Amino acid sequence: MAAWAGVALVMAVPVVLAALSPWLAYRGPAYIAGGFAGIVALALLFAQPLLAAGYLPGPGLAKERGWHRWVGAAVVFCVVAHVAGLYITSPQDTMDALLLVAPTPFSVYGVIALAGIVATAAMVALRRRMGLRYPAWRLIHNGVAAVVVVATVVHALQIEGAMEPWSKWGLSVAVLAATGVVLVDLRVVRRDGGTA
Repeated sequence: MAAWAGVALVMAVPVVLAALSPWLAYRGPAYIAGGFAGIVALALLFAQPLLAAGYLPGPGLAKERGWHRWVGAAVVFCVVAHVAGLYITSPQDTMDALLLVAPTPFSVYGVIALAGIVATAAMVALRRRMGLRYPAWRLIHNGVAAVVVVATVVHALQIEGAMEPWSKWGLSVAVLAATGVVLVDLRVVRRDGGTA
């Protein structure tokens, strides 16, 4: 239970502090909803690798990998809500970002993360049709996941918004550390033939 409590704390603190931000007083409902969807997506990226690797105590690796899939679906939903909220607030700015012509550097990293998440979702949906064997699937999936995590963290760190700076940095470092440790563990230490 202590491990789960620790994970929940790391994920929840930045979200709670963002909810107390004075910046929210000057934003509309769609922008706030979209912004918090992005914050929650970042927080979920901390749990994702831990579930995939079976680091959290519970009923077993198969069950945790099931949760890994559900959390992955939640990440996709949050990203869609994030983009939708920003589009409702400012369609032109959002389209400029998606077309990579926005003047803000953070938008490029956001689009890279978005493309990686879309690619991951497509691979999950089409994995059986693609006929990918598990070793190839894991290599591609983990590679794309690493790009998504790095791009998401850079995207978040470059934005000055509702997230409190120290908790945002803490969460970002935690996401990078969890992803890095798990990728090294699964790729170098363990070579199981699982079916995640």
